[in-house]
Amino acid sequence: MSKILILSNGHGEDLSGSLIGKQFVKSGYSVNALPIVGKGNHYAKEKIKIIGKTKEFSTGGIGYNSFQGRLTEIFGGEIFYLLKRLFLTYKISKKYDYFFVVGDIVPVFFAWVCKKDFFTYLVAYSSHYEGKLKLPWPSKFFLLSHKAKKIYTRDSLTADDLTLQLKKKVSFLGNPFMDNFFCRKKESKKSEFCIGLFPGSRFPEILDNFVLILEVLEALSDLKYFQKIEFNFAIVNALSSSKIKEIFQNREWLKIEKIRDKHLLKFQYKSLKVNIYWNNFDKILLKSRCCICMAGTAAEQAIGLGKPVIQIEGKGPQFTKSFAEAQRRLLGKYVFCASNYKDKNDQINQTIKLIIKIIYLIKLNKKFMISCNENAKKRLGENNACLKMVDDMNIVIKND
Repeated sequence: MSKILILSNGHGEDLSGSLIGKQFVKSGYSVNALPIVGKGNHYAKEKIKIIGKTKEFSTGGIGYNSFQGRLTEIFGGEIFYLLKRLFLTYKISKKYDYFFVVGDIVPVFFAWVCKKDFFTYLVAYSSHYEGKLKLPWPSKFFLLSHKAKKIYTRDSLTADDLTLQLKKKVSFLGNPFMDNFFCRKKESKKSEFCIGLFPGSRFPEILDNFVLILEVLEALSDLKYFQKIEFNFAIVNALSSSKIKEIFQNREWLKIEKIRDKHLLKFQYKSLKVNIYWNNFDKILLKSRCCICMAGTAAEQAIGLGKPVIQIEGKGPQFTKSFAEAQRRLLGKYVFCASNYKDKNDQINQTIKLIIKIIYLIKLNKKFMISCNENAKKRLGENNACLKMVDDMNIVIKND
């Protein structure tokens, strides 16, 4: 059976790459992964061998970062690291029959330089951003190459747009990072109203995001209604329990003792309580009725499940005003954000009004949730994306 190397460029891209890789393995292929940015933890979780030594960068890769974030990338050695990864890819390329690339122009460029037949999932690009996709130069040249066997996009609008632009078939078969949620949708409980809190995954940015979400919750605590609502933070391991305790203590929250679950901390501010979970992202997202997000993939998955999302614009380097605005164009009108504010207090007050408005719509307007679910299918697609994509690639490989 063919040997496949997966190239991916970022945290969310690693997730999609690992899920496709798992499906390749099920189909009998030999699969390795080379994450270009980040440690590739998702591959390790799926027991896919990672090639070379990996390194984590605070910004998570070049993209919708602040100017400061881009300087951090350069002085943090990311450009040199990128060149090393390119050299490694070129050196080992002959061992593989095909590359499967996930992300943007960077892994596509890697595949082209190696003169390797490749399949690509362009998860980083969408025609929803501008109405017509403007691929960065010279992406079109790479994608028009006879080495580009199949191209997959993250939504149908982009597939149709690129098919016209490239004059070759581009397909939308769903998004792999949604598959795990579709098969677990029944786990969602409707008995209590839960709000998921997602401050992101990149350190140290996650600290600022976490505190900003806390400031919103502290302002909510004066409203008695929010005693009834369960707030659940999804925290990555980069943010330790000792640091969390320190933040809450400095902000005069009370720690609730006698908690049996070792992955859970509980804190209270006035009458409002929050739960802090590690390694429970999927479960929190599934049970949430709506989400407060300062993250990329988490917001996409929430929208894909038909759950409204409230953004809070941060300082970055990733979750900046421009990133949040681009995310709204990508995911549609069920991502809500207070974007015109005078200062931080005004931002917090406007965000609270949005939270109240969305809870009202969820509870009292049936058409609102129907429309959220219709938007989910349009923007993120339906179930079994991994199986559909691998089956589609199988046809090409067998014909070769």
